[in-house]
Parts: sequence; structure tokens; C-alpha cells
Amino acid sequence: MSDVRIRLIGARQHNLKNLDLTIPRRAITAFTGVSGSGKTSLVFDTIAAEAQRQLNETFPAFVRHRLPSYGRPAVDLVENLSPVVVIDQRRLGGNARSTVGTITDSYTLLRLLFSRVGEPWVGESTLFSFNDPTGMCPRCSGLGRIVTADTDRFVDLDRSLEEGAILLPGFGATRGQEKYWYRQYADTGLFPLSTPLREWSPEQRAALIHGGEAVRRLGRPVPKDYEGLAEHFTRIYLHAEGEVSARKQAVVDAFTRSAVCPDCHGERLNEVARSVRVAGRTISECTTMEIGDLVDVVRAVEDPTAGPVVESLVERLEALVGIGLGYLSLARPTNTLSGGESQRIKMVRHLTSSLTEMLYVFDEPSVGLHPRDIDRLTQLLRRLRDKGNTVLVVEHDLDVVAIADHVIDLGPAAGTGGGEVVYSGPVSGLGQADTPTGRVFGRGLTLRAGSRTPIGSLPVRGATRNNLRGVDVDLPTGVLTAVTGVAGSGKSSLVDVVLEQHPDCVVVDQSAVPANRRSSLATYCGLAGTLRGVFARAHGVSPSLFSPNSEGACPECRGLGVIFTDLAFLEGVTSVCATCRGGRFTEDVLKYTVDGRSIADVLDLTVDRARVVLDAAALRPTLEALADVGLGYLRLGQPLSTLSGGECQRLKLATELRRDGRRGLYVLDEPTTGLHPADVGRLVTIFDRLVDAGNTVVVVEHNLDLVARADWVIDLGPGAGHHGGQVVFTGPPSRLLDDPRSVTAEYLRRSLRR
Repeated sequence: MSDVRIRLIGARQHNLKNLDLTIPRRAITAFTGVSGSGKTSLVFDTIAAEAQRQLNETFPAFVRHRLPSYGRPAVDLVENLSPVVVIDQRRLGGNARSTVGTITDSYTLLRLLFSRVGEPWVGESTLFSFNDPTGMCPRCSGLGRIVTADTDRFVDLDRSLEEGAILLPGFGATRGQEKYWYRQYADTGLFPLSTPLREWSPEQRAALIHGGEAVRRLGRPVPKDYEGLAEHFTRIYLHAEGEVSARKQAVVDAFTRSAVCPDCHGERLNEVARSVRVAGRTISECTTMEIGDLVDVVRAVEDPTAGPVVESLVERLEALVGIGLGYLSLARPTNTLSGGESQRIKMVRHLTSSLTEMLYVFDEPSVGLHPRDIDRLTQLLRRLRDKGNTVLVVEHDLDVVAIADHVIDLGPAAGTGGGEVVYSGPVSGLGQADTPTGRVFGRGLTLRAGSRTPIGSLPVRGATRNNLRGVDVDLPTGVLTAVTGVAGSGKSSLVDVVLEQHPDCVVVDQSAVPANRRSSLATYCGLAGTLRGVFARAHGVSPSLFSPNSEGACPECRGLGVIFTDLAFLEGVTSVCATCRGGRFTEDVLKYTVDGRSIADVLDLTVDRARVVLDAAALRPTLEALADVGLGYLRLGQPLSTLSGGECQRLKLATELRRDGRRGLYVLDEPTTGLHPADVGRLVTIFDRLVDAGNTVVVVEHNLDLVARADWVIDLGPGAGHHGGQVVFTGPPSRLLDDPRSVTAEYLRRSLRR
């Protein structure tokens, strides 16, 4: 039984080239290769998807309908799978009631502790829940803040209803395309549709915004189901249940006012719950402490009646500290966590599980981790394996790869140049493999030769944001600066202060680019319009024919290339459109060609291939910029929804690179995320080009290869949370090596000695 392996035959998902391979069970297998080589297609889209699909098939149809849908991957056979747990980098999100404490169940245990040994004793643990009516503050309903609709922002008084005076989403008034909610007001007969709201009577404006009694004051009966705008907004946005989407939260932020609750002062609980103490502290004081400090407080509780609760809570909190999240508090909202923090919290939720023979799949778990914390991460991966589980890790960090029992390296290149297994075997043999990963595995880093001298500085004085304690530092100009330090040391806080002082700087972060099903690389980068123009001029027809969102769209799928079918109580199905076969355009449009290629053929080209075969001069700067940032393997028509956080960041960087002229200050948040080690040098070359053109480049970064190649380092710490928030070192990397206080220096020295 110990020799049983996961076996795949004929894996063809995306760019995989009919792979046959075996993967050891009860072992850690690292999947490596350059970005776009096929790692995600193999691990997530084939192995994990098939494991989840087969598990879902064991449930009744009623249950399957309520589970995520996983289509059958393009593979002939997958054998010896286990139930899968996917631990990816998707942010936890959640609504205003979701915190680190609630998502990890730590707050549940803390509530139980207070209900057992708290003084004065009040009984049930629900009395300490801000999500339960018995415990929540009645004034703010357990939110800690009073959020009210800002009705002054709802309307533009200088417009009429027909001109779009109602600014809330869903009230568009374009003739012939009026939104449903707009008609609920326009068809009442209560309001003049073509008169600007400023010319209405105060009673009319009150009836529109507040409804009910205000309508009756007009001397008119209230129409059936009529809601004023304020009531409508409160019901749809403020009283909505479940997780709040980013789009919905943006609307809430735009049309509300928020203030700390005057009754509970942000503690969320009612007066009784706020009065109970354990070890001299209220439950609110405990949840706002850093987790690393809270462990000691809980461990000191010696009441024998609370022994099991204390033991379980300490175990949960120590797991959070062990994964490098000791600087967080249990009160921290989950929607403020980074992708890396979210992933590590998901890990903690599984470490306390006693299940064995599971299949754990990780997506670059090292993201957002300082090299010091990589050691903790690898220990946790080993613990999962040693409990009898199979661990699959998609990873670029070579320190994580080094602890694997088996390595599968894909490549040799990206996109159509990848999809093959170029090495499969023990870690000990990876360094001898003639592959992009093999050539960098085990090598030592090299410091930049001849660091550039700063030409000036951007002073920061008395910075006190978050854990920064009156920090004074000079950010050098005209050089490449790396801001370093362990997670939670204050790097982002310092950079936020800089951004406030220099709002015109270029910020390239990892937030998702605006996208929907129709957004693609070509539309985001402005290539689509140029391509449509090339085809239109070549054939003397309208450019709109060559848009899948306009005249040229396949009528069956409306230009999406796929059909989404709702099967009621069964799983929905996404299938390739039978009419256009995924091409998105009508047959008539596809008859128009340029150099033998239809518009669909061109959109299917990768960036690298397009650079070779497309002659339009207007396309070249953008294509070159995309290739420079390592996105040459993406297809021009690739949906933006398929891009990772790192790819989104490099896409934003590419749009900045194609602009001519000096931009001043560039600030980037961990730009090496998702990059293979072999591509870090290419990224540094881009930064060098920006600096040589007279710009200042600042990167918040953990990657020691980039740190070693920087001109200047600002290291924060020495620890995280209240143990950090200080500038430990500032100067060139060569001087950082001699700093005894810097944790970054310790690991940089190790990397140079390899």
C-alpha cells in the first residue's frame, strides 16, 4: 500500500501535452517551472478538480447543486486520488462580521472561556457574540460602527430623472435602456421626469428619497410596494446577508457615512458582555491584543474548570503564531487580509484536523512571507505529510522546493512552449537538471556591483500609522530601493505614508484589474481597437464587426465563446458554443482575414507570437512591454478573470512601461509574486531602465535576489506588530550584511554563501 501513487494518463488541460506521470502519496511533491509552464493546469485544473468532482459525484443531486461546480478535466485517467483540500491565495473576504477570530474559531473558544470563568459570571457563551442578539450592542447591531445612508449623495440636483439624477447603481435612465429600478419611480406619476431636481419642491424631493409619509404629505396615495431611495438602499446594501462582494462594498463606501458606535465605542458588544473580565481583561481587550501576546494571557488562566478550553485555545493561537501571523489580532476583519495572510489562516484551520489520507494542494504558500517565516511554513508542510497526507505544492521559492520529497518540473518554457515534464525525481537531482529551475536551484545570490548613488531624498518624519512609532527616514531618489522586513513589521504602513505625501506617484499593486467575462488582455491594454482598425481598413468595413461585444458577435453565445446552461437542481454546465466553436464571432466575420488570419486567429496568438507575426507599428510598444514583464505567454484574447495576482500586477506595470516620458516615483508591492527565479533578473532590468530614465523605484519585497540587486535597502522590524515599526537599517545591501539587528541581513548572508 505504501507504494501506491497517484497516476495520470493523457493530461491535456490547457497547454499540457498529453502527460503521463505518477506522483508519490504520503509525500510532499513540489511543482516548479516558469510562469505559464502548466503547473496550475496540472495541479489545480486537473488533479484537484478531478478529485473534487469525483467526491461531489457521491452526493445526491440536491446537495451537488449547492456545491462548487467542477467540470471534467481533459485527462484520460486519474487514479488513486483522495478527498482534496485546496488552500489557495484567494482572499478570505467576508462581510463586516467576519474576523480572524471568527474564521479560525478562536473567538468561539474565547467566548466559551469567558462564559466559564469570567467575573462577574453571566453564563452562556452567546452573550459574548457580537453576531447574536443576546450579545451584540443594540445601537450598532454588533458592527462597532454606525453606518448610515448619506442621502445627499444619492442624487444630482442639477439633473432631471430622465438625465440620470439618481446616482445609485441600477437606476440608469438612458432612453430605451432604462433600468428596472428607475421605472419604479418614473412610472408612479409622482415626479416630473424632465425637470431638474433642484427645481422640485422640498416635498417632492423628500418623497423621492424618504418615501412613505413624505408621499402622503404630497396629498397622493403611496403606490403599492413603493420605497424611498433611502429605504431601498438600506434594504439592498446595508441589511444584506452573507459575504459582501467588492463591487457591493464599493457602493456602500460611496453612499454612506460611518462613525464609531457611541455606545460600545467600537467593541461591538452590549454593556453586560463588556463588563466581564478574565485575568483582569475584558473580551474586547483580548481580541484587540496581538495574538502573540494573547497566547501568554490565555495560558496563564489556571482555573481547572476551564482546562480543556484553555488547552484548545492555546493550541489554535500557537498555530497562528507558528505560521507567522502572531502580529494579527482576533478582531482584525478578514476582508483586510492579504492573499498570503488568507492562505496561511486556511492552513491553520487544517493543522488541527485529525483527518489522514487527505490530498492537500497549495498555491505558492510562500507568498508574502519573509525568509525567516519560510522555515515555519516548511515545518507545517512536513507536519501535514507526517500525519499521513499527500501534499502538492505549486511553488517558486527554492527554499520550499528544497524540503520536498519529490519534484516535478514543467516547461521548458511558457504557454505553447511549456506543458511538458522536463524533470521528475528527488530534490537531490534537480540541481543537475538542464532546465530553468535546475540552473538556478542551489546557486548563491550576487550583490549588485556598483550601487547607484541617490540624487536626493523624500523625507518622512514622525510617521505613526499602525505600528510605526514616530518613524523618521529619508527615501532616496534616483535609485532602486527595497523596503524589507518580516510580515507585519510596518513596510506597507511606511509606504502608505509615502503615498499620502506623493499622491501623483505610480502605484502598481496586486489588486485585481477591472474585469468581467468580456474583458481580455487586448481590451485592457488598448490593443483591441487597433486590431479592429487593421481589419476594418483592410476590407473597407465597420470596425465594430471585429468586436465580440458588438456587431461581429456570434448570436448564439453573444460573443462569449461559451454557453452557460442552468440545469435547475443539477450542476450548471459551461460548454463551448456549437455555433462559433469558441471563436466568439460570426462565420461572415471570420471570412475577413489579414495575412491569412481571422480576428479570432489573431486574438488566439500569444504575446510572444504576436510580436513576430503582426506588423502594425501601433501594437509594438504594448507587445514589447508585455513581453518585458514576463507575460509573453498570455494570449491576446485571454480573459482577465484567469490571471493571478502577480500577473495582474505585471500587466499594470506593462501599461505604465509603454508610456513615454518621466513619471517620477514608482511604488510596487512584492512584484516578484508568481515569478520564477529565472525571471527576477528580467524584472530588475526593467527597474534599472526606469531608474536610468530619471525615475525613483520603490519595491516592498521579500525576495532576496531582488534585495541583493537593489541600490538601497530600508529594513523595518526587528519583529512584527508592536515588536516592529522601527527602521532597523537604511543603506546599500553591502552594508546591510554587517547589521547584527536585521533579520533580513541574516538570511541575505545565508543566501550569498550558497
